[in-house]
Amino acid sequence: MLNAEQVKLIRQLRHDLHAHPELSHCEVQTQQRLCAFLSSHTSLEIVRKAGWFYAVRPGSDPDAGGIAFRADMDALPIDEDTQALPYASQSTGISHKCGHDGHCAALCALALLLDEAHCRQTVYLIFQPAEETGAGGALCAELIKEKGITEIYAFHNLSGYPQGVLIYREGLTQPASEGLEIRFCGRQSHASAPEEGRNPAAAIAATALRAGELARDQSRGMRLCTVTGMKAGTGDFGIAAGEGSLRLTLRAEREEEMDRLEEEILSFAGERAKEEGLGVSYEISDRFPETRNSEKGISRVLDAASRLGVPVIRMQQMWRASEDFGWYLKECDGAIFYIGNGENWPALHTSGYDFNDRILERAAEIFWEIILTAG
Repeated sequence: MLNAEQVKLIRQLRHDLHAHPELSHCEVQTQQRLCAFLSSHTSLEIVRKAGWFYAVRPGSDPDAGGIAFRADMDALPIDEDTQALPYASQSTGISHKCGHDGHCAALCALALLLDEAHCRQTVYLIFQPAEETGAGGALCAELIKEKGITEIYAFHNLSGYPQGVLIYREGLTQPASEGLEIRFCGRQSHASAPEEGRNPAAAIAATALRAGELARDQSRGMRLCTVTGMKAGTGDFGIAAGEGSLRLTLRAEREEEMDRLEEEILSFAGERAKEEGLGVSYEISDRFPETRNSEKGISRVLDAASRLGVPVIRMQQMWRASEDFGWYLKECDGAIFYIGNGENWPALHTSGYDFNDRILERAAEIFWEIILTAG
């Protein structure tokens, strides 16, 4: 396992990453810091790609296939309110409030262990951009086919559970989701003569209400529709709105069910727009697949935890936050698991959150145990 000096190095790295957060698709300095650490402290080969990179430790058996581990690099557009931290974010309005700084540091801890070991399989450490938008996983998953990788693993820190406990779920562990923006275009008029214009406000409101009704159909599994934004007009009291938009986040247990919900909402929006003489268009963004652990993958994780004596908790219900690790699991066996920050630890995506340094070693040791018994 990691020695005291290595633990100190990994925590320093995590704090450095935390102090210099970058948003999705902008992880330039983050990559530079990670590559510099790996180059200084390991002999792993670093392969740079467009917007991301991976480190590789060749195995002794070229026919054994590859095994991969993934960490995400991006931060969130949230202000740091824990300014008392000596390593607080130096970027106004941006901070690591999902713990991706810790995920990267844990993967670097694994790199330190790899540097001193003999491995039968080739090991790939994937440092992925843009998890928060769902785009990074789709980009990096191409490496699975390119390199013949047969297994892939990742972890996410999770508050509300005891510190250091491994939390898991077989099969579906996180749902599919997407952002749907529907735009309505009518015609402005003077607020004193609304009949001379075409105001989209009623269509927007009706679509929002109908979307909620459609999502309540749970006959084919969980469907969820959350209104994240509504806008009509300029807000000027003298001008009746002539255009507006509705922003929704859709979630479902399966991608095809999410697509069905999307189709139903858009069909209603189109009918309502036609009735009121409005133009309508839409845009999809931040699309995430469902994340389903393979039977082999989660069994390997649980076996590793058992051998290490790590306590485990089975997650009774899927975690409804989305995760783009599902893109990798479409290509090969593998699993994502969770490690508890602490039962009273601040929640992810909140301004008071900071990754718990005390779980860095736990993540690295579970990854390491998986490698030792691979193949």
